[in-house]
Formats: sequence, structure tokens, C-alpha cells
Amino acid sequence: MSYPSFRHVLVAMVALFSSFRAVSGIRFVIDREECFSHNVEYEGDTVHLSFVVIKSDSSWHYSDDGVDLLVKGPSGDQIHDFRDKISEKFEFVAHHKGVHRFCFTNKSPYHETVDFDVHVGHFSYHDEHAKDEHFNPLLEQIGKLEEALYNIQFEQHWLEAQTERQAIVNDLMSQRAIHKAFLESAALIGASVLQVYLLRHLFERKLGMSRV
Repeated sequence: MSYPSFRHVLVAMVALFSSFRAVSGIRFVIDREECFSHNVEYEGDTVHLSFVVIKSDSSWHYSDDGVDLLVKGPSGDQIHDFRDKISEKFEFVAHHKGVHRFCFTNKSPYHETVDFDVHVGHFSYHDEHAKDEHFNPLLEQIGKLEEALYNIQFEQHWLEAQTERQAIVNDLMSQRAIHKAFLESAALIGASVLQVYLLRHLFERKLGMSRV
């Protein structure tokens, strides 16, 4: 049984780290509709996507209406349709290479800030050396490692966006609670002042009547 040489291992590791790229999302503000395109170079690649509605332009607005997302393939065929989602994570296998479109629709009257992330899992170096019997087992393992690293970054980015949204929601709820407490206190003080005024006015009338 033959094993890959050190040179094979070194070249494969260099290929792994040179092909590795950080997962970075797109953050945008949507009014009614926004569409993005992503080119899938190889048939059979796995496409990972996620999105989170971070916040609304209105500081007093908070709802679970969410946004719609329509995913279409290169020929215009519908791959998936999300409706009224605050956040979602999804992956699919591209049956055809080419440009895939991702269209968001906002039905809310307010502008929404959305964090969107998409990446394609593919180990191109494996294609170039698929016939090398020394590389096959090694590249298979390295390909799995690369995909695992992508998934970790992908998951981390999604969780960070979720955490940011939750922090904004918590802050908004705290502000509402403070404003509510202030209004209730103001209403209580106003009612107390009004009671004092009415009682004083009533005593003054009684005192005036007793003098007569």
C-alpha cells in the first residue's frame, strides 16, 4: 500500500489554505425589493445561504412580519421560496452551473436592514488531481476539512447576526419600558395634582359657604 509523499501533503495543504476564504455577509437596507446574483461555477456544488432581519428604520417599530426571499436557478426555475421570515438558514445542491438569483421582498411600510450571507462549497484542487491515486484519499479528507471550516464560519456569522438583532430588540423593549414607566409616573403625578386642586377648590367653596 502506497502513501502520499510529504511533497503531496505539502502541496495539498497549500491548496487548502490558498483556496480558503473568509465568509463575509452583505448588509443592506431594503425598501421594497432587492436582488443579488451569485455565480456557481460547478454543477453539484452545495450552496449555503442565510439571512437575518437586523432592525427597522423606525425606532418604535418591531414585528415578526419578516421578509420574503425567492431563490432562482440559472434558467429562472424556482429553487426555494421563503415567506415572512425574520431569519433563515438553508442549503441546496446546484443542479446547474451558472448565475443564481436571490430576491428579497419587504412588505413592511418601514425600511429593513438585512444581513445576507451566501457561499458555495467546492474544492477545485480536487478536480485538477482527481486522477492521482496518491491524492484521492488525502484530498477527500482535506475537502471535508475545508467544508467544515466554511460551515463553522458560516454558522458563526449567522449567530452573530442573530445576537445583534436580539440586542437591538432588547434595547428597544428597554426603551419602551422606560418610556412607559415615565408616562405612567407622569400620569400619576398629574392625577395627584388634579386631586389636590379639586380638594382645595372644594374646601374653599365650603369655607366660603360657612362664612355666609
